[in-house]
Amino acid sequence: MAATVGACATAEVQPGSGFLSTYEGLEPRTDVVRASVLQRRNETLASTVARIWVAPAELFGVADPALSDDEQQMVLSEVDRQLCYELSERFEIAEQQDPQAGTVRVGVTHIRATHQAGSAAAAVANFFIPGPIKVRTPGGMGGLGAEAELLTPDGRQAAAIVWRRDAMVVGTDKPSLSRIGDAHQLAEPLGDMVADALAPEDRETRATPSPDPCRRFGPRIRPEGFIAGIATGLYQPELSGGRSVKPEGGGPQ
Repeated sequence: MAATVGACATAEVQPGSGFLSTYEGLEPRTDVVRASVLQRRNETLASTVARIWVAPAELFGVADPALSDDEQQMVLSEVDRQLCYELSERFEIAEQQDPQAGTVRVGVTHIRATHQAGSAAAAVANFFIPGPIKVRTPGGMGGLGAEAELLTPDGRQAAAIVWRRDAMVVGTDKPSLSRIGDAHQLAEPLGDMVADALAPEDRETRATPSPDPCRRFGPRIRPEGFIAGIATGLYQPELSGGRSVKPEGGGPQ
């Protein structure tokens, strides 16, 4: 039991990677169980931003020789996809840089590779466990960490978040034979958390716009990935994400 509890813990985030324009005022969130989060939001400034350009996510300080450039790019592309989807429920999304719009910048600061052999063993064990809860091999889980900020059109930081989460020994994180399996699927909770942190508290969620401003990242739902997960018990990034090529354009560096 002690070993399992220890394996479920996510390492605490440490601010100061240098990606954000400022780290002043960041405070830990105590209402989050599975992730470690620091955040701040100036409600007055955030409320003035209704339209945003989501700059392509970038690697910042990630140096894992176990992962190829293509694998890292797949993680970045999925982060782009999930953030655009979640932010579009709270902001109007500009499809290109706009001097009248705010900017969301995202830096992926941590990618922890998934242990493939451990995932294979977990998939076999989970075959006999009904329901969505999965059991993973301690020590074989991957993880993802990122920093994001909302800038006003004149460049002031309206909100910021530092986030990190590792896959859980017991939970809904599916095992994967891909080295980026955990990091890729953790892009979804990252998107949820970033949108929640950057949008003002009284901002109501909106229906999916039409045409979808996030269509360039691929479909919001990939049924083939869901079906494959049921059939094999494994998460497959190539069937679950959007495009593997970063969209054109960029944000402020």
